[in-house]
Amino acid sequence: MESHKQQRYERIIDQLEEVFTVTPDPIARMATAAALLSGKMPQFFWIGFYRLIDGQLLVGPYQGALACQNLPAGKGVCWACVEQGKSIVVPDVNQFPGHIACDARSRSEVAAPCRDSRGRIRAVLDADSDKLNAFDAADAASLERIAAMIYRDAP
Repeated sequence: MESHKQQRYERIIDQLEEVFTVTPDPIARMATAAALLSGKMPQFFWIGFYRLIDGQLLVGPYQGALACQNLPAGKGVCWACVEQGKSIVVPDVNQFPGHIACDARSRSEVAAPCRDSRGRIRAVLDADSDKLNAFDAADAASLERIAAMIYRDAP
């Protein structure tokens, strides 16, 4: 039986599938996804995107408290996601070597890579919670599905 959380993700993905037909623009899609996820997923303290531009991870559309504008290269969960090319689930950010504390209230985190049609990572979909152990493999899998939609059909 599907969990309530998974059912919520399925509804969000269905909504995004429909809304994303309006434009292939990745920034518009990021803004829409962040707003919808923020409103529908209560475990998210912060949700948004970091865009990989010229070797830097720069903040993109997000919902939540003020974010770090540029994440120091090679540090933190988002860079680990880029460097490893896969989603990262962190139950306790204080136990993650090199964690970047953009907001001291963040306790757990999940990050999923956003790839373009050629498989290159172009951004990271990042979610933080103010609770420990807020995320699991199901969150990562669902966020990966959403991340895959961002650059789909992009020019």
